[in-house]
Amino acid sequence: MANTENGNRPVDTRSIRTVSSSHIDEESSLGSDSELNGFTNDKQTDKYGFIGGAQQYTGASAQDVPIAVLRQREVKWLDMLNHWDKWMIKRFNKVRLRCQKGIPPSLRGRAWLYLSGGKGKKEQNQGKFQELDSQPGDPKWSDVIEKDLHRQFPFHEMFVARGGHGQKDLFRVLKAYTLYRPEEGYCQAQAPIAAVLLMHMPAEDAFWGLVQICEKYLPGYYSPGLEAIQLDGEILFALLRRVSPLAFRHLEKHKIDPILYMTEWFMCAFSRTLPWASVLRVWDMFLCDGVKIIFRVGLVLLKCMLGSREKLKACQGQYETMELLRAVELRYMQEGFLIREILEVPITARDVEREHHTQLKRWRKNRGELNFKSPPRMHGARLIMMADPPRRQDLQQHPTILLEEAELSPLLKGKDEKSKKKTLKKSQLPEEIPNPYPLLNATPPPPSFPPAPPPVLSKAPETVPQTEAVPLPPRHGPSGDLPPRHGPSGDVPPPKETPLQQSTHSLSSTDQDTYL
Repeated sequence: MANTENGNRPVDTRSIRTVSSSHIDEESSLGSDSELNGFTNDKQTDKYGFIGGAQQYTGASAQDVPIAVLRQREVKWLDMLNHWDKWMIKRFNKVRLRCQKGIPPSLRGRAWLYLSGGKGKKEQNQGKFQELDSQPGDPKWSDVIEKDLHRQFPFHEMFVARGGHGQKDLFRVLKAYTLYRPEEGYCQAQAPIAAVLLMHMPAEDAFWGLVQICEKYLPGYYSPGLEAIQLDGEILFALLRRVSPLAFRHLEKHKIDPILYMTEWFMCAFSRTLPWASVLRVWDMFLCDGVKIIFRVGLVLLKCMLGSREKLKACQGQYETMELLRAVELRYMQEGFLIREILEVPITARDVEREHHTQLKRWRKNRGELNFKSPPRMHGARLIMMADPPRRQDLQQHPTILLEEAELSPLLKGKDEKSKKKTLKKSQLPEEIPNPYPLLNATPPPPSFPPAPPPVLSKAPETVPQTEAVPLPPRHGPSGDLPPRHGPSGDVPPPKETPLQQSTHSLSSTDQDTYL
């Protein structure tokens, strides 16, 4: 009988076999967690790290982005991460659009940390994780965490080995959270959240990402009593009436409580339900826009599975309906289809908050006050940043790998060359051109002392008798001889020559606005 992974998905294990320790040569290349745990290469690891495509990865379930487009997106995301505060304040709609298109895999972990506010939280609490990590922890929670480690994505190469580096880091993160929030302790649904984060970032970053998700995005979800998740179940059911009245009436008719089908969806942020390509895209939007994305995904799945009369014919009772919702058809969860449907659902953060107040009043009327006072929910990365603005230095990146001369990408190289050309043009000042035309009857500016020497000519000019102490620059006529300075001799007496005629200033001088 086929084993099941993530609750309801069959996983073929016929070709997964164990290797006897006697067959492992000391010089063999076995060394990864999957190989040390007994798994061989009979099943290939997909591009996300799952052995044999255990997380429903198929070519049809994912959209491959061309390499050229991916490189362009990486350049854009690097620019945003380098000026994160400006982008979040002035151009958040552009950040949201790029999250909807999908964060490049090479920058996804860093982008998630910035979106969630974990980057600023980490810098403001330097050494806190190391302090918590060095403490032994509460034995009550440590034992429960140890039992849950092997259940988190057991067919992922990072967590497949018992006692491997993935499980060790997962234990460190979950134990540190129980010490950071002892009043909440540990909830089993936190383990897959922390595991997804660990697949993309180091343990310390994953810890602060988990803190932000538990406190800002899904507050109260993992507290004793699970009152917040029950309240959000009622909100989901109320919003379903607007999105799919047919599905709403069917669930209401058979008295199927939302907590029966949406608990794992919401508490694990669909990480154990959707194909992995869809999980990553949903998390990109979830960490940008908040819990409304989780509500939209739930509404899309309910509408697709129960939103038509043909579908309802196959589930005449409560049992059949629950079985249908436990095994959502793969075509409705494929990356391209699901993302399109999510963006078309007309549910905003304001709608979620309005329904939250309505359901909270009803809860207090029927059940009294909530036992656990959770902090207010933040709808998205921008509100989180505005509520607790980080310092500019907290957002600076600290790369661990430094290259002496990193070659620029073609896009950056073109921009760099253009900026250099503009700088050169600005730095080149226009040369001063001597004025060949004398100005008559004009008040000249005060001459500079000593006066500038006359320009040197290629041909030595003939000597001209001077009537004044101020020398005149030589001027040649059409025949090369020196013409008289005015008309025929004896008609007009020669005027006095001004120092302006000896000036080398251009006509564009601000002191002289006359142009001849």
